Formats: sequence, C-alpha cells, structure tokens
Amino acid sequence: MAVSVVIPDRIRADVEMLWRYHDLDHELSPCDVGIGLGSHDLGVAVIATRLFHEGLFPWVVFTGANAPTTIERFPRGEAVHYREYAVEHGVPTESILVEPQATNTAQNLDYSRRLLAERQIPVRSVLLMSRPYQQRRAYATCKLMWPEVDVVCASNPLELDDYVRSIGDPRRVVDMLVGDTQRIEVYAERGFAVPQEVPDEVRAAFDRLVAAGYTSRLI
Repeated sequence: MAVSVVIPDRIRADVEMLWRYHDLDHELSPCDVGIGLGSHDLGVAVIATRLFHEGLFPWVVFTGANAPTTIERFPRGEAVHYREYAVEHGVPTESILVEPQATNTAQNLDYSRRLLAERQIPVRSVLLMSRPYQQRRAYATCKLMWPEVDVVCASNPLELDDYVRSIGDPRRVVDMLVGDTQRIEVYAERGFAVPQEVPDEVRAAFDRLVAAGYTSRLI
C-alpha cells in the first residue's frame, strides 16, 4: 500500500501556521558568502546552486556531518552530498568550501566562520540557506554567534504540500516543524540564540500538535 504524502486535514491549519512562522520571507540581496546548512533536505543544495548562478554570492560553504535523520540519505555526510549536487549542476569546485564536521546549527556557523577566516575570505554579509522551517532558528543563532555580519535567510521556495512530497514523509515534516518551534524559545533561554517573538496563535498551534502526538523531535 502506498504511503500517503498529504498533511491530514485535522492538523493542516496548525501545520500551516508553523510553516508560515518559520519562513522569514527575507528579500534576497547579494552577500559575501552563502552558507548551506546541513540537514536531510537536498533542497538546501538546490537553492544554493540556483542563487550562486544568480550571482548572489561568489563563495558557498556547505556545512554538516551526519545525524540519525540523515545518515541513510547522505551516507558520505550532508556537506559532501550538497557539494556533489552543486558541482553536478555547474558550480565551480573552486567556489565551494566544505565543512564536514558540524552536527548542529551553532557548529555549522562557528566552523564555517573559522573556515572562511582560514581562507582569508572577508565576510560582512551571509546568505543562510536551510530547510524552510529552520530559517528562524538559523537567523536567531547567527545573530547571537556572528553579530557583526548582516544575515539574509533563504530556502528552496516550495509550498508546504510540495515540500512534504519532496521529503516523502508528512509525519517527519510535522515532527520537525514542532521541534524547531520549541527550540526558538528553549535555545534563547539557554543562551544559544537571540530571542524571537512567538505569537499566541503560533503557540496555540504548537500546543495542539504536541497534544496530537507530534513529539518525536521535542527536546
């Protein structure tokens, strides 16, 4: 029997609420470097490749090792697979830096900054590319760890249903959305990111999804 790749109607409104919350809808502008944050989502490499060809940055750093959610899909490591996709789609190898050790967003940014410094690449602005529901957390983490740079965030521009189909697992997408929403406040409280406002309607949608059992990515 084929597995459904549709968000159930009973939770759709709440999932869409979280989806919109995490999309910062930044206006894209040229930056000194693009940074593709590792995850299970090849869409990060897709948008990085597209924006490189559009001239939005001259360098791209792909950063990420592996996690339990990515080892099967990207056995050679997230950043390595992203690089392979970019090269296959015309990004020059000399324009790509690979950081293959990071296992969380803070390390993604810290290790990427160090790599760029080692290569003596000056950075005043960064274009962070992530899975769609990681934008807000990535932005908040970068503003804490790298406050001197201007930050623009982007993701592969898919609608929610198209994104779910690209991943192939609605439950996984909802669990990850719920987990990232929790991390906005928890990580700020723990000093890992700058605080972000969580509107009441977002908090209510989060609570209903937790009550419905979408909890596998909660801290």
